[in-house]
Amino acid sequence: MKTLTITRPDDWHLHVRNGAVLQTVLPHTARQFARAIIMPNLKPPVTTVAQALTYREEILQAVPAGLDFTPLMTLYLTGSTTADEIKKAAESEHIHAFKLYPAGATTNSDSGVADIKAIYPLLAAMEQYDIPLLIHGEVTDDACDIFDRERVFIDTYLTDITNNFPGLRIVVEHVTTAEAVQFVQDTGNNIAATITPQHLLFNRNAILAGGIRPHHYCLPIIKRESHRLALVAAATSGNPKFFLGTDSAPHLTSLKETACGCAGCYSAHAALELYAEAFERADALDKLEGFASFYGADFYRLPRNSGTVTLKKTTWKVPSAYGENGLSITPLKANEELGWKLQ
Repeated sequence: MKTLTITRPDDWHLHVRNGAVLQTVLPHTARQFARAIIMPNLKPPVTTVAQALTYREEILQAVPAGLDFTPLMTLYLTGSTTADEIKKAAESEHIHAFKLYPAGATTNSDSGVADIKAIYPLLAAMEQYDIPLLIHGEVTDDACDIFDRERVFIDTYLTDITNNFPGLRIVVEHVTTAEAVQFVQDTGNNIAATITPQHLLFNRNAILAGGIRPHHYCLPIIKRESHRLALVAAATSGNPKFFLGTDSAPHLTSLKETACGCAGCYSAHAALELYAEAFERADALDKLEGFASFYGADFYRLPRNSGTVTLKKTTWKVPSAYGENGLSITPLKANEELGWKLQ
């Protein structure tokens, strides 16, 4: 296959930050994706409809001329969120979900939820108003091994949430384990999951073997090979419960290459090319369009896009960094070659 043309896709899990970082990274997303679910974990977090609409305008101002891109906004769920704010969010055409971060689970999650059962009244309101819940599914107990945190979250919290709120639409973000895949497969059609390119392409050797590679470090952390294979099987299965979410997370190079580096892989520069590589390895390029372009839109009850994008089978080298005027963001696979190129 020399070219691959698919319906223009969407990214159902994306970080674009703000300020100069936003200006640097948003063009990479806008040239590939028609829409993206925008994460709310800024400093301070985006917790109200008013804040989200202001942030939306900042994002729209960063879209390059001639490109058509729609940010789909989310709100950061906290213990202080009110049922009235949930109602406002559900009534807004621009707010599409709430994001649940367990406190301390990942970047800028300090304002997250410390006691998940205490927010059950808020989950009931979300179920009532039919607005999705997006979950970073990891426990934050220091006694729990970092490679087990997703599995333990499912056993400790997620099963109970799905049992108590059977009508609540839930996206288990960036699943990384065979257990998470099995959970999503075994639950109702109101439960879905996103899968990142790094979790499809790499196992934990990519972080640790031969030296520490900080630009492969993300949360949830990349797991062993058996889990990667389970994710590839899910992504390429044609099951509509699994769809594209890059979790592209830009950090300054200086904040990744340091004694205590930030978690997150920057993949927006070549998101479709990275997914195409993973699907090609699995001999499943015919399944990429559903995963990238159809299933997420269907779950969020949005129309599928009408345009197309084309990938060409050609080799190109990923730059060492993106940014200017002293701003440097190291991308996933920096200085390495990719075999597909977005036209």
